[in-house]
Amino acid sequence: MGPSSGPREIRLSTTPDKADLDALELGDIVWLDGLIYTAREGVYMRALDEGAPLPIDLPAASAANFHCSPAANIRDDGSFDLGAVTATASFRFAKWLPRWIETTGARLIIGKGGMSSKDYKDYFVPNGAIYLSTVGYGTGALLGRGVETVEAVHWRDELGLAQAMWVIRANRMGPFIVASDRTGACLFERENAKIAANLEKVYEGTKPAVLKRLGETDDRSDEMIG
Repeated sequence: MGPSSGPREIRLSTTPDKADLDALELGDIVWLDGLIYTAREGVYMRALDEGAPLPIDLPAASAANFHCSPAANIRDDGSFDLGAVTATASFRFAKWLPRWIETTGARLIIGKGGMSSKDYKDYFVPNGAIYLSTVGYGTGALLGRGVETVEAVHWRDELGLAQAMWVIRANRMGPFIVASDRTGACLFERENAKIAANLEKVYEGTKPAVLKRLGETDDRSDEMIG
């Protein structure tokens, strides 16, 4: 049997050990098992800037911080019906991540789109953390299939449902893609560089645009979003 042409698929605990993280490679597909908590700017400001004690024991309970907004309804008995988990862009929270990772022992940061290799090398690598990105758009319902239960929702009164810290028990939640590794390399930067190298061939023979919008450029590499 010849080598597989697709990416590796890995089941990973949300309390991974160093060997688990060291084995991950850029582009691996990851499915998560265990507790995942949501934390974004509301949680970061409350815990880091205001000094509120964390409501759960991190990283013992979970080392997986998901940047997302759960789409949930509250039932009459106070329980939650969580049907989808919509990831949000992690670069928006980058300024809090060095303190958060150091304070909580987070080892898996999960979100949409990722950050730069500089962020990974400066913030993630020294703390042994890696970044997992959602795969494509509109995957909220797909990710929701991996939710077994909502264990708790902390700081709901203070922050509201979207910003609260949700503690979710996951069973094969995913797919997520390894977007940074133990060296701080960035999957999206690597792939963008490959694409940019061939852009001139793609546009070869085309004429420069006659009409341009304000600030528009003929440098094709400027069209690539990192």
